[in-house]
Amino acid sequence: MLLAKLGLHTVRDVLYHLPTRFEDRREIPPLMFLRPGLASTVRGRLKEVNTRSLRGGKVLIQAVLTDGKGEVNLQWFNQPWVAKNLQNLRGREIVAFGLVREGYRGELEINSPDWEVLEDEDADDFARLVPVYRLTEGVPQRLVRTAARSAAQFFASQVPDPLPASLLSAHGLPSLAWALQRLHTPETLEERDRARRRLAFEEFFYLQLALQMRRLEVGREIGVAFPISRLAGSETPPTTLFGLDQAVAEGGSLWDEVHRMLPFELTGAQRRVIGEVWADMERPQPMNRLVQGDVGSGKTAVAACALLAAVRCGYQGALMAPTEILAEQHAINLTRLFDPLGVRVSLLVGKLTAQQKRRAQTQAANGEAQICVGTHALIQEGVSFSHLGLVVIDEQHRFGVLQRLALRGKALANPDVLVMTATPIPRTLTMAVYGDLDVSVIDELPPGRKPIKTHWRRTNERDKVYEGVRKLLAEGRQAYFVCPAIFDSEKLQTQAAEDLHFRLLNEVFPEARVGLLHGQMKPAEKERVMSDFRAGNLDILVATVVIEVGVDVPNATVMVIEDAHRFGLAQLHQLRGRVGRGSDQSFCVLIADAKTEEAGRRLDILVSTTDGFRIAEADLEIRGPGELLGVRQSGALDLHVADLVRDTDLLEKARQAAITLLTEDATLEHPGHAAILERVRSRRADDAALVVT
Repeated sequence: MLLAKLGLHTVRDVLYHLPTRFEDRREIPPLMFLRPGLASTVRGRLKEVNTRSLRGGKVLIQAVLTDGKGEVNLQWFNQPWVAKNLQNLRGREIVAFGLVREGYRGELEINSPDWEVLEDEDADDFARLVPVYRLTEGVPQRLVRTAARSAAQFFASQVPDPLPASLLSAHGLPSLAWALQRLHTPETLEERDRARRRLAFEEFFYLQLALQMRRLEVGREIGVAFPISRLAGSETPPTTLFGLDQAVAEGGSLWDEVHRMLPFELTGAQRRVIGEVWADMERPQPMNRLVQGDVGSGKTAVAACALLAAVRCGYQGALMAPTEILAEQHAINLTRLFDPLGVRVSLLVGKLTAQQKRRAQTQAANGEAQICVGTHALIQEGVSFSHLGLVVIDEQHRFGVLQRLALRGKALANPDVLVMTATPIPRTLTMAVYGDLDVSVIDELPPGRKPIKTHWRRTNERDKVYEGVRKLLAEGRQAYFVCPAIFDSEKLQTQAAEDLHFRLLNEVFPEARVGLLHGQMKPAEKERVMSDFRAGNLDILVATVVIEVGVDVPNATVMVIEDAHRFGLAQLHQLRGRVGRGSDQSFCVLIADAKTEEAGRRLDILVSTTDGFRIAEADLEIRGPGELLGVRQSGALDLHVADLVRDTDLLEKARQAAITLLTEDATLEHPGHAAILERVRSRRADDAALVVT
């Protein structure tokens, strides 16, 4: 059966195989009125079909569509099966959809359009909203459309509605039967939109229920109650630490140690977030908190204060980072902070020798290592802790759910979990993915930091960029050059790190010391290069995105990003954050010939603002949540209908509805909630399977 090729085996499968878009055939413009730049539905007869061979054995299929008053060219590249299908359709009427553009000779054309033959029986039913479905090769649109229409007409009313009538009424939502019918056969755009919102709400609702139930479960667990108030100067644990008189709260030995440990004054935002973290740590329930902060906002200092509190309360702390470079950077920074206090920091990463690993594992197991820093090596078999009380996870979006649980499972009890991210996350994405976590935001940069000046330059302006870098080097500063690839590639046609390193070293800056860093180098070699750059023994570091997070060299004041249009907005912002770490004015130069509107828009946004949260919102609009989070982590969303950009209000309503329902029935054991519980269990099972490797 052809429908099985799409995974459609039951009537329910067909009902939930929803249209990807609709063609509004109620008013299709004559071809003479088509305009470039607009996605349009066109109708006409096939005038001619030609196939032309291209280099490399590829083919170009060109068809001319006419309605008697105008024409448009339809083109398909390297799709020979299209030519086979079109050859026998000359003179037949077809409908096509795609982006109209102007060809090099001025004629209008549509590249790779969706199309289908307009059969005689379609003529009487043509002027309507026509659903267009996702297909696979060999499955015609007509077959799926007919099956979906029949399923909606005869079977939609038989699908049980899991949502209570009271909930639907409270949020002005239609029944599931009505929504499924109208999504396949809407009479108006308003009906289509109302039906879509019903299913979008339902998706958000199950997601929020799963997150809120996880939050409630953690709240029922017994964790570590750290006696922080006594250390900070109060015998009675306050609800929030900074609810105390400030002088009293800071008069104790823990705050004295914080001031001794940190070589700078904390910002107001850091103090507030530390207060929220410490207050969580005092409670007997496990902490589950996400700390967001823009690049350079001082998240490491917050983590250090949390780790110090755990150690002084008699427990171990662990910090897990996604890469060895970031783990090593954390270990260096924390060792520098904790050595004067007599606190032992241990590093456990994959590159260690067998002897070094055994020593680090022994120190973790017997408690000699009070703070353990590492990568995935921390959760591997054979690693155990003496009395782990606090787990800090950096760059949470790079880890899966099971990895977080695996590190928690290394503790004797339920340790507190503090999650950090330097990637600002839009509020909707935070609610959708991290709804089981409490959220703190460090929304203030340390004093003395100057905003990074960002410029976009075309490739023909490289010499001017090099002159600017040369002036900064002459002043004793250092520079980064970042490339999207390691090696030269004819396919990618992008600037390669190895090629640029050779050119800068031998041609552009022969007087400078130029280093190279990328992910395929041996760990010892990477560490040597980074150590040389930190120590000022290198003037320029040519690198790939391996330096995206965790690299902190205050003397580096300029970053040049080659082929910047090949990076996402959030990634560009992270890279830019490697400069501006000191008090000197820093610069970021984006070199790119952006050939698409989207690429140009990304670069314009980065030039116009250094606000990571504004950038993250724009990135969400441009690229969607999947690319922002990474494929596997974004799989936890499993959204087929809902849209995090345009359905913000629905997400908030679904969140409140989930909280209200769980207030009445925390475990969804009421008989009327059985169908909801089944769907939530299915979602949570899928979430638990997401592990990032």
